Amino acid sequence: MAMNVENKTAIITGAGSGINFAMRSFCCNVVIADLMLRPEAQALISEYPLESKGAKAVFQKTDVTDWAQLETMFEIATKHFGGADIVCPGAGVYEPLWSNFWIPPGTGTSKDTIEGSRYAVLDINVTHPIRVTQMAISHFLKRNKPGVIVHISSVGGQAPNFPTPIYVATKHAINGFVRSLYRLEDPPVHIPKIRVNAVAPARILTPLWTDNPEKMAMVMKDNPGWVTPEDVALVMLDLVEKEEHVGGTILEVGATVSRVETFNDGGPASRGNGVKNDPDYEKDMWSMMEKIAAEK
Repeated sequence: MAMNVENKTAIITGAGSGINFAMRSFCCNVVIADLMLRPEAQALISEYPLESKGAKAVFQKTDVTDWAQLETMFEIATKHFGGADIVCPGAGVYEPLWSNFWIPPGTGTSKDTIEGSRYAVLDINVTHPIRVTQMAISHFLKRNKPGVIVHISSVGGQAPNFPTPIYVATKHAINGFVRSLYRLEDPPVHIPKIRVNAVAPARILTPLWTDNPEKMAMVMKDNPGWVTPEDVALVMLDLVEKEEHVGGTILEVGATVSRVETFNDGGPASRGNGVKNDPDYEKDMWSMMEKIAAEK
């Protein structure tokens, strides 16, 4: 059920920057759902206002952990464009200092609280894309039109990474979730086809990294292995438009672009897409545990 993006409308969370911003250029109309816009995204809104002819872009300030705000994204798409054809729940975080396995709730820089009984990184990286997928399926069914949902996983969906265990867990979850929805592309005849698939990038040169010194400290100085957001966005476009990328497909993007198999897959390193951390970075993790042990 390949879908040509021409004259289509997309809802993209996290499209204020990075991969999701790069993806916006491949759809005729786009609802950018994010907490804020970087200058390049603000320029896009100014260049393609709702009053313009042809492609249009609209910004909807959205906290993806608030389900009511997620509903509003679809309402905005319906109000201005008649509905959405493509949905990308792309907003995500890379285990930040405010929701981090190595900084327990209620300590240090963590904004997770004991009383809250939840990790923000899980709300953003797992609960939000699952809920958006539910909403998108209902949206497509009510319109009685086919639709495509493109998730953003990671090479961390296969490979372990000691400094960011929660992040790795979230991407394993996304891989399993996407694969489990493959049957939506082959429904009974009276139900519109819905494609759900994912892209799994290696380390991407986005503000998620470059604006955060603690993340840049993780990168090996001599071989960072960066992939550009535009590289990933092109693969996401293929996931929408190419017939062979059926529902449940996960495409890895790094030195090569490869399909990630459900079983007996060699992993990112076998395809030259492995990501290595600066060895010194792990010292921070051990130092945190030493401090906890000393508090006994």
